Amino acid sequence: MTPDVKHMKWWGWGEEGVFFNYLNKPGFAPFVKKALAVDLRPRKVDTIAFDPTTVPDSPLPMSLRDALVAATSADHVTVDPHERVVHGHGSSVTELLHVSRGDYGRLPEVVVYPASDAEVAGVLTAAVEQDAVVVPYGGGTNIARSLQLDPAETRPIISLDTGLLDGLRELDEDSGLARVGGGMQGPALEEALNDRGWTLGHMPDSFTHSTVGGWAATRSSGMQSDKYGDIADIVRGMTVVRPSGTVTLRPVPSESTGPSLREMFIGSEGRLGVITELWLQVHRLPAERVVVAYMYPAWKPAVDAIRQIASEEVPTTFVRISDGNETGFSLATQKAATTVKKKVEAAAQAGLWALMRRRGWDTDQMCISYVCFEGSADDVARRRKAVDKIARSHGALSLGTGPGALYDQKKFDTPYLRDFLLEQDVMGDVSETAAPWSKLNGVHRAVYAAAQKAFAQLDRTGWVMCHLSHSYHAGACLYFTFAFKVGEHPDAEYALVKSSIQQAFVDAGGTLSHHHGVGMEHAPWMEQVVSAEGVAIMRTLFEATDPGAHLNPGKVIDAPVTLFDQLS
Repeated sequence: MTPDVKHMKWWGWGEEGVFFNYLNKPGFAPFVKKALAVDLRPRKVDTIAFDPTTVPDSPLPMSLRDALVAATSADHVTVDPHERVVHGHGSSVTELLHVSRGDYGRLPEVVVYPASDAEVAGVLTAAVEQDAVVVPYGGGTNIARSLQLDPAETRPIISLDTGLLDGLRELDEDSGLARVGGGMQGPALEEALNDRGWTLGHMPDSFTHSTVGGWAATRSSGMQSDKYGDIADIVRGMTVVRPSGTVTLRPVPSESTGPSLREMFIGSEGRLGVITELWLQVHRLPAERVVVAYMYPAWKPAVDAIRQIASEEVPTTFVRISDGNETGFSLATQKAATTVKKKVEAAAQAGLWALMRRRGWDTDQMCISYVCFEGSADDVARRRKAVDKIARSHGALSLGTGPGALYDQKKFDTPYLRDFLLEQDVMGDVSETAAPWSKLNGVHRAVYAAAQKAFAQLDRTGWVMCHLSHSYHAGACLYFTFAFKVGEHPDAEYALVKSSIQQAFVDAGGTLSHHHGVGMEHAPWMEQVVSAEGVAIMRTLFEATDPGAHLNPGKVIDAPVTLFDQLS
């Protein structure tokens, strides 16, 4: 029997039976018609039945199967077709496009569920001895193709599922440190901590399905990083199992012990070993949490306000602003007002927009912002007052807590929209960067220009929008969403748009990714952002620590499949 580990549906994002529904959002279809020149049609597919006969039999060598069973148990080693398909891809839009159409690509020969560090070590030993490849698998949420398998790989591929390496194992309340299994998923960890009055505060978009070890392996960042930090700030210690031994890093507040091994493993995407356990910095649950919405007249004053909040060190949990295009999109996803209360709110909103236009606002350029405050009631009131003052000085209007509460409730739902768009023959995806404050607006302009140029080359009406989040003293993250109707060559069309955006990041002074990792998707730009010598050092590290290329090869650098292959 296959272990009872939660996975997403095999053909798309999230859980079966959960969908994006536009029929109760009267502004959405007209918005898409204007933005993409696409007439939406009602959803036709509730699910895609899995047909195991479409999956080729696994050519797993019996000697390797016996070794894996000896390392774990017979119940934890499977060649089941459904398991192999689930573990054969991540959640990039191109992977899901192909999988949903029955094009599975390269699949692992076997899926293994080790339940301890010793079993992980046994799996890795077997892989090295029998010249197999091991790809660690957490929640399957990665969108940078860190889980995509090399179609030219002829050796057996083992998908090592970390789902049984879970649990809140220890809570040091004096130090605010939690010892957690690397395969524990976000909701389970947060529930376990909340039950004891604590929170991790790490909330990436993938939170509902991703794992703690996956966060560390891809150097993720959660939407509340302004207060709680990125995962590199949160991880204080870890255990990493390798074929040659186990690395144990103790949870200390800081240390001077040469180059940081902790930093080396964070973001390594499985190329240096399997992260089986982590020590994480945790925090007491706040007494109060409030999300306040503001509306700015345009992008530049909104960015100036966020920069001022950061420079004046006003403590916030998160600060986010959407540019004019994303604000328009957000308004288009509002549900129809069906109750008296909602109808009153809708009328009030329409009146507010009319007032803004009379004051000279271009409502197509206005930018909505959400600011989250946590702490005691006095702390929240004081910080909110400080932000209110800054926002007003840059021309913003406060919309109160109503829109902010709705945002807080729906913040993990956006990925379902991508599946809906794929059914409409529309590719919608995201790409994010980080840049210094002095370059941020230039990056914003450059990406819009690059995307529109790519859309023109395809002779398509396309859409791009952006929000700013994850603020730092030196700069912030810009998170772009783009969409266009695909034609006969979706892979090549996507490659043109995505690579244009990525190159614009680098050329305008940003990085290739703020928190989605590298994988195969972003590997071609590594030399431009870390230098040729930097890539050479990484290559030396990977070759020295994994001379047989058994650990998720081709990720971070030297990708065997790149976007540029589609453009040649």
